[in-house]
Amino acid sequence: MKLKKTQIALGLATATLSMAGALVSPQAVADAKVEALEAQVNQMSEMLQQMQSELSRVRDAASRSAADTAKVQELDEWAASVKANPASAQEKDHVFAVRGGWERFNNVRGSGAGVDILTSGTDEDAFYIGGAIDFNMNNDLFGLMDDTSFGIELGIEYSEIGDRKNNGLDNVITAQNPAIGGNGVDVLQDVTVNMLRISAAPKIKFLHGSKFRPWLIPAGLDINIISPPSDAVTVLNTGMQFGGGVDYDLFRGIVLGADVRYHESFDDVDGVDTDGFTLGGSVGFKF
Repeated sequence: MKLKKTQIALGLATATLSMAGALVSPQAVADAKVEALEAQVNQMSEMLQQMQSELSRVRDAASRSAADTAKVQELDEWAASVKANPASAQEKDHVFAVRGGWERFNNVRGSGAGVDILTSGTDEDAFYIGGAIDFNMNNDLFGLMDDTSFGIELGIEYSEIGDRKNNGLDNVITAQNPAIGGNGVDVLQDVTVNMLRISAAPKIKFLHGSKFRPWLIPAGLDINIISPPSDAVTVLNTGMQFGGGVDYDLFRGIVLGADVRYHESFDDVDGVDTDGFTLGGSVGFKF
């Protein structure tokens, strides 16, 4: 009897456990599924982050590559432009020139006894030699006129007016005491009558870029040094010059020129008149 009751109790316990397992099992399965889904979501999130990182890296690499490509293309374009338009040598606008020619004064230097005794008598003609430097300032006349250059000319000229003339002191001695000198025979050495002119003048040149270039000097400064001195023993005076001429660019910076100038002194040198004009030519070299 006891055995039967025990069997019945065991059967009831088994059934209870089976029912409990049946009730608990769906919940456990659901929890397992949720955990699996969470694991999958986390895995997908990690993969997505990895993909985003890789995409960012690829974008950065592509951006750097595009920038490098643009730089290379820019360098290629610059090299092509340099080859197409090679750099030209800087234009030489300054000129050093040597010049010379004929000079004629308005009045004769020296007139003998009684008038300008210290300066020996000469004729009105002379020759001159000298040089000048043209400093170019601009090629548009300070923005007022295209293809018109403005510059400053600094020049120096030696004029020989007469050779082997009576010394001024000899004239004085002979004039004061004709007995000295033996009836007109020179007592002292002969003298060369000459003059040194230093000048500074603005110079306007037309037709910039052309081989043939006319020019003019509207007004410039002259400083004249004469020898022998005047009766007042003065050797220096100042004046102005006005002129015009043409330059021709002959070959590779060699310039031929011709000019005419008029020189006007503010006053004579205590009896010696230095007014007159010059006519001459020049050979210049650009630098």
